[in-house]
Amino acid sequence: MRTFVIAAAAVAALTLSSTTFGQQQSGGNGDEAKAMLTKAVAAVKADKAKALDMFNKGEGGFKDRDLYVFCANTSDGKIVAVLSNPNAKQLIGTDQRVLKDSTGKAFGEELYAAAQKPEGQITEVTYLFPRPGADSTPVKKVSVVTRVGDLGCGVGYYP
Repeated sequence: MRTFVIAAAAVAALTLSSTTFGQQQSGGNGDEAKAMLTKAVAAVKADKAKALDMFNKGEGGFKDRDLYVFCANTSDGKIVAVLSNPNAKQLIGTDQRVLKDSTGKAFGEELYAAAQKPEGQITEVTYLFPRPGADSTPVKKVSVVTRVGDLGCGVGYYP
């Protein structure tokens, strides 16, 4: 009987364990990134200057865990908004086309190319980049990117 009770308790513990159901994700996912990008596009269309200010400050719902909006000019590739990721904040004013990940992949060129496509077309770009708030170790990141007026904007998530 004692063995049965211990076994039953172990099964109950495993059944109720968060690892059995998958731990609650601490970061955003692809659907949430696309939803934030849709919201960012609407904000830029309504008032570009205000939207960029909100993106850079993380206001208006444009910061959610490790999700944040980034934008660059479609003409010269200069980054004009990159939310509160301390690993990226220093990139404002940089030509995104020069960005490479730790493997040498020129992901900045891919982000720029995605922003050259017709408005409303969403392109995914995969590369390595440090997660906000974590150490500076680059990990896999997927950014969803689209053109909105004279900007290419994106939101990245860490799958």
